[in-house]
Amino acid sequence: MATLLHIDSSAFPGEASSSRSVADAFRKAWEEQHPQGTVIYRDVAANPVPHITADAWSAGFTAPSERTPEQSAAFAAREKLIEELEQADAVLIGAPMHNYSIPSTLKAWLDNVIMVGRTSGENPSAKGTPVTVVASRGGSYAPGTPREGNEFVQNYLEAVLKGMLGLDVDFIVPELTLAPRNPAMSELVPLYEASRERALEDAATKAKELAERLAA
Repeated sequence: MATLLHIDSSAFPGEASSSRSVADAFRKAWEEQHPQGTVIYRDVAANPVPHITADAWSAGFTAPSERTPEQSAAFAAREKLIEELEQADAVLIGAPMHNYSIPSTLKAWLDNVIMVGRTSGENPSAKGTPVTVVASRGGSYAPGTPREGNEFVQNYLEAVLKGMLGLDVDFIVPELTLAPRNPAMSELVPLYEASRERALEDAATKAKELAERLAA
């Protein structure tokens, strides 16, 4: 049966997080299509993975028999994350925009799973795996908006997930998530609500379509 790797990184819990809410809608639709499937879930905000260290990095370029005890221990934790990615039939990532970029906890996960000669390079080990990214943001950074030039989440993740890991990347983008909380954005609440509803619908639709594609 199919395996979904689900990564959440929002600092906000539950319904307070748009990326978590939309990712949950995707996961629910996925599980309906794969009731006997497996979901590997990592909440890197609640349980951060280790930031990459010199031992964890250098171990990837050192033969197992020649690694120091420190390298072996650091690489064991890193390899578990890599294996989860390699074993997944599909990946779901909640990636809210934090100060124009992704959360540091998500960056730490990426630094661990990107390994030249294995997950990246000429023949990435997870090449072609579909990944759906819920890239929520407090404002709008769409083409033509004043802050278009500050959109570093999709650009970065496209380069890393597709360019380095060779994954098949698709985005769902809930916008204006700060509108209900920021009085200065009150006029934008209807646009936020429309964006959220569209994102929830997209999540369910994309999950079902992906499930059908993998089953074909």
